[in-house]
Amino acid sequence: MLTPEAFAAAFPKNGLFAEKDWLLSPEPFPLEPKLAEEISGLGHRLRVFLKACNALYHRSVKGKLPPWIASAVDAGKPASLLEIARAPALREELPRVIRPDLLLTADGLALTEIDSVPGGIGLTAWLNETYAASGAEVIGGPRGMIDGFGSLFPRGADLLVSQEAGSYRPEMQWLAEKLGPAFSVASAEDYTARDRDVYRFFELFDLPNLPAAPALLAEVAAGRLRMTASPKPWLEEKAWLALFHLRPLLETWRRELTDNQLHRLQKIIPYSWLVDPAPLPHHAVLPRLEIQSWDELAAFSQKQRQLVLKLSGFSELAWGSRSVTIGHDVSQHEWAAAVAEAQKSFATNPFVLQEFRPARVVEHPYYDRETGLLRTLRGRVRLCPYFFASAADDSLTLGGILATICPEDKKIIHGMKDAILVPCCVSAYGA
Repeated sequence: MLTPEAFAAAFPKNGLFAEKDWLLSPEPFPLEPKLAEEISGLGHRLRVFLKACNALYHRSVKGKLPPWIASAVDAGKPASLLEIARAPALREELPRVIRPDLLLTADGLALTEIDSVPGGIGLTAWLNETYAASGAEVIGGPRGMIDGFGSLFPRGADLLVSQEAGSYRPEMQWLAEKLGPAFSVASAEDYTARDRDVYRFFELFDLPNLPAAPALLAEVAAGRLRMTASPKPWLEEKAWLALFHLRPLLETWRRELTDNQLHRLQKIIPYSWLVDPAPLPHHAVLPRLEIQSWDELAAFSQKQRQLVLKLSGFSELAWGSRSVTIGHDVSQHEWAAAVAEAQKSFATNPFVLQEFRPARVVEHPYYDRETGLLRTLRGRVRLCPYFFASAADDSLTLGGILATICPEDKKIIHGMKDAILVPCCVSAYGA
């Protein structure tokens, strides 16, 4: 069991997150063997899903599938970025880091997002190493995250961190030091391409603030430099979670996924809608909502608003839960305003509407900051497994699972000073 003194002794001198803190716990978060096995198998299914998204996109661009598929995930993207992203050298490129956000609900897992440029890699690596040193058998082991990330770059790499993502720089510096001299952290704003692979720790919406980006992306598009994650903005859109549920695309998804993969993904991806304000025929309604226009959604009662609105992507507001509105947690006026904004911004920043699946309440110990005494937090959990696709043979490994446990009164689960951040382990008893 880890003590506050052991944490203090192990904590990196330069920290892990700039000006961020969390609650420390003496033990990992336990997962039942069946749940741990389900999460472990999810990596392959999500990689196949992303491959299918990529295939659907390119077929839509070529006119072999409806053009509105590509239009939905291209909205608001500059033509210069799309030209680079569609370069032949990048056509089959997929994210090599896959981190889904999974809520632990009473009915199992609920997937709310798939992140291919996630924070927390260095943090989870440090947590795994630190808890393993105390004797805990964490998922991934003490070096699972480090070796998994290292497998992406057999010759080493420059880890490019932007100012916008600067709070994550300390964890990436710690990770680079653990990986050895073949890895280094560099500024994304003034980086000059060299004979090195690069890891992209900056968002594509931030490109106008990165003077070095045009020259760097030109090298990537020409196939002379390998960048992970590849600069393909359509693969970073939550809109795919809505397109996945569209009845007109069901047979298309069936051709890309096995029946088992399709069924398992349907089970964990909450039903979602793309908030497209285009008028419907007078005899049509939006499935499950049973309304003919989004204006009717704005008038839903609090009981009907078991729904979540969020930006699809390509915005500084699309990460960190900054664009999220939970229907039953806000006033009627706030909900109506959020629905109106979602309709208004469809052409440039589409919104996705998802069914709300409440995370179940668990209990986990933590150390009180003021007294150092052990207390118990009743909270809700988000699980973030980190999958890495090796550059050598494309094999997928699970490096570790980060659990974020927020107080039960918080509807949005994310890293905060009142949350516990711990790695996961397998336990016959579970949480």
